[in-house]
Amino acid sequence: MSKLALVYLPDAFIQSDLGYRTGHSGTFSICCECRNQIYNIVFFGQHHNCSITLSIGPCVLCTLPLLFFSQACTGIDNIAEAITLLELNNWDLVAAINGVINDCSATAEAAVAPPATSSSSSSPPSSSSAFCPVLPSRHIVERQPRMLNFRVEYRQRTVEVVVEEGSAVGEIKHILETELQVPISKMQLKGWKSGDVSDITVLRSLHLPKNNSLYVLTPDIAPTASTSQNSVLQESLNQNFLLVISHREAQRDYNLNFPGSRTIQEVKRNVSDLTNIPVRHQQWEGWPAAASDDSMTLAASGISYPCHHLSVCRRSSPVNNTEANMFEQCADVHMVSDSEGDDFEDASEFGVDESEMFGMGSSTGCRKAALMPENSENESDALLHFTAEFSTRYGECHPVFFIGTLEAASQEAFYGKARDRKLLAIYLHNDESVLSNVFCSQMMCADSIVAYLSQNFITWAWDVTKEANKARLLTICTRHFGSVVAQTIRTYKTDQFPLLLTVMGKRTSNEVLNVIQGNTTVDELMMRLMGAMEIFSAQQQEDIKDEDEREAREMVKREQDEAYQLSLEADRKKREAQEREQAEQLRLQQIQKEADDEKEAIRLSLEHALPPEPAEEGGEPISKLRIRTPSGEFLVRRFLGSTKLQILFDFVASKGYPWDDFKLLTTFPRRNITQLDPASSLLEAKLFPQETLFLEAKE
Repeated sequence: MSKLALVYLPDAFIQSDLGYRTGHSGTFSICCECRNQIYNIVFFGQHHNCSITLSIGPCVLCTLPLLFFSQACTGIDNIAEAITLLELNNWDLVAAINGVINDCSATAEAAVAPPATSSSSSSPPSSSSAFCPVLPSRHIVERQPRMLNFRVEYRQRTVEVVVEEGSAVGEIKHILETELQVPISKMQLKGWKSGDVSDITVLRSLHLPKNNSLYVLTPDIAPTASTSQNSVLQESLNQNFLLVISHREAQRDYNLNFPGSRTIQEVKRNVSDLTNIPVRHQQWEGWPAAASDDSMTLAASGISYPCHHLSVCRRSSPVNNTEANMFEQCADVHMVSDSEGDDFEDASEFGVDESEMFGMGSSTGCRKAALMPENSENESDALLHFTAEFSTRYGECHPVFFIGTLEAASQEAFYGKARDRKLLAIYLHNDESVLSNVFCSQMMCADSIVAYLSQNFITWAWDVTKEANKARLLTICTRHFGSVVAQTIRTYKTDQFPLLLTVMGKRTSNEVLNVIQGNTTVDELMMRLMGAMEIFSAQQQEDIKDEDEREAREMVKREQDEAYQLSLEADRKKREAQEREQAEQLRLQQIQKEADDEKEAIRLSLEHALPPEPAEEGGEPISKLRIRTPSGEFLVRRFLGSTKLQILFDFVASKGYPWDDFKLLTTFPRRNITQLDPASSLLEAKLFPQETLFLEAKE
C-alpha cells in the first residue's frame, strides 16, 4: 500500500546537501526490504517545485536520511530524541511527523482558543514561518507489529510458526515444544544465517526476512517408531519415476523422469511448458484415485513404479463461470485494497511526471540500450552483448560472466573434479524493475561481491526484460535443469527483479539454494552467498571423500592389473626362453646326430674296406695284436707282417676309435704308433710276431 504525505519546506532545504537543486525532481532510494509499505513523500519549496520519492525502512542505511527528514520537518535537533520518536512509531516516518504535528497543534489550541468556525480553505503560509505542513485529511492508523514466518523441519515433520519481530528465539522453542513434544533442553534450533543464537536473542536484532527456514536437531533423542515407518516413503521420495505422458491432441508421447519428491502440481506445470496447455485447462487421465491433491508428491500419489502412463488434453469447455467470477472478485478486492486509503492527488497535478519520480525519462535520447538483443540466435553472442553493455552502464568492475550456453556453464561448475567444482550463480536482469539500477551498481559491482563470486561461483547472466528472452530462458532452464528452476523464476514478478539464483549440482538433480531478490543490501547479499557456499562446501567435502575413495580403489585395481600384466609378461618371457632352450637342444642334438651318423658311416666304410683276417697257419708271417680300449676291453686280431700301419689304424677306427681322436701306444718301451709313417709295415714298426697296444685319447 502506498501512502503520500505533503510537507512544505523552505528553499534552503531544497538547496541542501541531498544533491537536488532548485527546480529539479528526483528519486531518493533507501533499502525497504524489512517493510511491506513504501511511503512516498513529496516536498515543495516556497518558490520552486522539487519532488523527492523516499522508500524507508529501519536498516542502518536508512537511519541517517530518516533523521535528517524528521529533524527538518519537526524541528527536533536532538538526534537521540529523533531516534526515540522514530522507534516509538516503528520507524514509520509519516506517523512520527504527524504525531509531533498533532502534539504541537493540541498545545497551541490549549494556549489560544480557536474561533468557533473555520474556513474550509487555509491561507497560504507567510514567508517568515519555517514551514507549514499540509496535514492529510484521513486518520493515521498505527502500524501493526511486523510478523515473521518460520518453516521448521524435524524428522519428516514441518511446523509453520508465526511470531512478532520483537519476540525472542526462546518463544519459538516454546511453540515447537508444544507442537513437536520435544523438551526445550534437548532441542537445538539450527539454520540461522548468523550462526547459533541464544534463546534470549531478539529476532529484530538478527535482521531476518519475512520468510525463514529452520530445522531442529535432537541428538539426545533416538528416532521413534514412526520415523522408521516412514523409511519406505523416504526411499520412494529418492526414487525416479518415468511418466509416459500422451498428448492426445498433438498425438505425441513425452517420456519424463521425475524424482519421487516432485509434486503433481510441478509435473503439470512442466507439462504446461511442453504442451502450451495452462494447468487450469489441462484434463488428465491415468492419475490414481488417491492423487486428488496437486500438492501431493509422486511418491505418495500411488502411481506405478518405475513407469506410469498418463494422458492429457485441453478441456473442451471453459472453466466454470463461478470459479472465474470468484477469481475476478478476488482480483478486484486485491486491487481495491491497494488503492483504498491512498488519499493523494495525482503527481502530475503538482507538475511532477511519474517517469521523472522514478528516474525514467521518456526521452528517446536518454533511453538505455537493451542489455541483450531480442531473439538472438546464439547464446554466446547474446552474452557478449550483455557483458559489453553491462560494462558500459556500470563500469568494468563487475563479476566475470560466463560466455556460453547455460549447459556449458553447468558443465563447467558441476562436472569437473570434486575439488574444482563451484556453485552456479544465475543473474537475471530486468530493466523494467526500479531495483535493477541500484542492485547492479551497488551490489553486483561491489569489490567484495565481485571477488567472492569470481572465486567461488561460475556466474551466468540473462536479460528477461523482453518476453521473448524470458520465454527462451524458461525453455533453457526446463531443458537443462528440469522444471524446478523454471518454476522458481516464473513465480517472481517484475518488481522483484533482478534475481540472483545460486544453484548447486548434485548426483541426481540440481538444487536451487538461494533466490536473492533485488531489494537487499551488500551485507545481506554476502551473507546469503556465504550461506550457500557453506552448504556447498559440506557437500563438496563428501564428494571429495567419495572421489578419493573411488580413485584409491581404481589405483589398487590399476596396480593389480599392472602386476598381473607384468606376471603375464614374465611368464611369456620364461616360456619363450624355455622354447629357445629346447630349440637349441634340438638343434645340438640334430648336429650331434648328424656327426654320429657321419662317424658311423665312416666306421662302416672302413670296416668294409679292411682286408680279411689271415689264418693262424699260413705261408706269410702273421702278427697277432692285442689292443686295450679306454673302457678296458681288448681288441684282438691277426694281421700279415707286411700289412701297412694304415690298415691297423683303419681297424681301430672301425671299432669307434678314429686315429684323429686317439693315439695308439705300445706298453714297453712306450711308443706312439700313430706318429709313425702309416705306409710302413708292421714288421718295420716292430709289431711282430705279437704285441699288446693300448688306446689313449688325444689331449
